[in-house]
This record gives sequence, structure tokens and C-alpha cells, in this order.
Amino acid sequence: MKPSRDISRLIEVMAALRTPVTGCPWDLEQDFTTIAPYTIEEAHEVADAIDRGDMEELKIELGDLLLQTVYHARMAQELGLFDFGDVVEAITKKMIRRHPHVFGSEEERATGIAKGAWERIKAEEKAELAAAKLARGMAPHKDESLLDDVPASLPGLMVAVKLQAKAGRVG
Repeated sequence: MKPSRDISRLIEVMAALRTPVTGCPWDLEQDFTTIAPYTIEEAHEVADAIDRGDMEELKIELGDLLLQTVYHARMAQELGLFDFGDVVEAITKKMIRRHPHVFGSEEERATGIAKGAWERIKAEEKAELAAAKLARGMAPHKDESLLDDVPASLPGLMVAVKLQAKAGRVG
């Protein structure tokens, strides 16, 4: 197999690595939980390359981070949950929805995004996700507070910054 600029080649590489019998034993042993720390590590390496202004290293680290996305999508596909195309569709839908001033009606594009629209759109997305989980028989995450949706896996300083920003928005 030869390298390529086409994302489908990376997806094929991951499929080969995860193919039972002929795949890579280490890759076959992995699951979402065991790969999650690598995903976090790669995100930190991206940030480090940016901080150092090393664009060649950034290119490599972005590839490593992309691999993590492909890896998780492949494991989900193996479980019949979703595939990489679904991931691309979900983020594309989210970005279009969150930018009505760019992708919306003529009126929305002319007036620009209203203050608070970003939070309203995110709240609508959260409600839709909860409804979708209920429809699949899953219990949606129930926030006890406005601050509950800050991911616990973030480093302490990032948690503090996010909590402070959220608290500042509600007063």
C-alpha cells in the first residue's frame, strides 16, 4: 500500500490494521478507552507545535490527531455505531448550523449572528442530542448545573478557565 493525500487511503490503512488475523496485534487490542489517552496526547502535541511556531511539526502532529479520529471511527464502525463519513457529516452539519451568518438565509447573512445566538444554537444541539439518546433508549446526560458540561478530562487549568467563562456569562 502506498501513501496518498486522499483521506480514503488513511481509512483503508486503519481498516487493514484492525483486520482480524492479518492486522496489527497491538491495534486489534485497542478500544475507545485505551486509545483515549493517545488522542489527548496528540492534541497536546498539536498545541505544542503551534506554541513553538513549528509548522513542519504541526503538519505531522495534525496527521497524528487525524489518525486518532479515524481510529475511533473505525472502532465505532466495527461495533455498528457509525463510520468516518458519519463523523464528517456530523461536524459539517454542526459548523453550518453554528454559522447562520455565513450559511443561513439572506436575512441571517445580512444581519450577522446576533449576540447570544451561539449559546442558543449550542443549547438547541444539546437538547436534540438528548432527544436522540432517549429515542435510542439511552439515558441522556443530565446536567445539575450550567457548569456540568465542562469535560472532566480537561487539564485543571483549562477546567478553571472554562468554568470561569461560563460563570461570567450567566452572572
